[in-house]
Amino acid sequence: MEAHILIGIIAVVALLITAFKFKSKQLAKRKAHIKNFKVPAKVLQTVKSRYPHLSDEQLKTVERGLREWFHVNLLAKGKPVSMPSQVVDVAWHELILFTKFYQDFCQKAFGRFLHHHPAEAMSSPKSAQQGIKTAWKLACAKERISPLKPTRLPLLFAIDALLDIEDGFKYQLNCQGVGKEGYCATHIGCSASCGSSGAADGGGDSGGCSGGGCGGGS
Repeated sequence: MEAHILIGIIAVVALLITAFKFKSKQLAKRKAHIKNFKVPAKVLQTVKSRYPHLSDEQLKTVERGLREWFHVNLLAKGKPVSMPSQVVDVAWHELILFTKFYQDFCQKAFGRFLHHHPAEAMSSPKSAQQGIKTAWKLACAKERISPLKPTRLPLLFAIDALLDIEDGFKYQLNCQGVGKEGYCATHIGCSASCGSSGAADGGGDSGGCSGGGCGGGS
């Protein structure tokens, strides 16, 4: 092999390694910023005024849910993600009102401004839009939960029921017990994995995911 070709290959490999290390370091730095940034007290006060039954300890859970939401968006790498929690959405909306603070936070956490989109429920108890599917997949990954056969709900999908949020989105693992006001969480993973056009566009369940195939009843 010609010496100049070998030198070129070595240079390209070195460049790729350098780029990989830079991205890894940048990702770690952004994760740390999300983990450690201080949520303004006014944000949680607003949540408390909206849901006065919440204790101080429960407000800390809301704060943790907000951090989880930002972690999910970091992992999404710019892909659209739907907010699955009403109470976390209230906190997020209030945080955005601290415009300079939020702008600085976004730049350090994402390298861009993260625009607010209202919390979004599933279109039916067993049919999820793509944004909810993405949120489910990434929230499960963050907490090391199998999205197809979960044994528990990730915080973002559990928090509204956990904190008894009256207008919240209530997700359940046991799909047999889902009523008009509940949503089948295990079916999100099913519809995301089966590739059914009906599940993807909200047109109905996928035949391959009905029953207990993904860890939940139909």
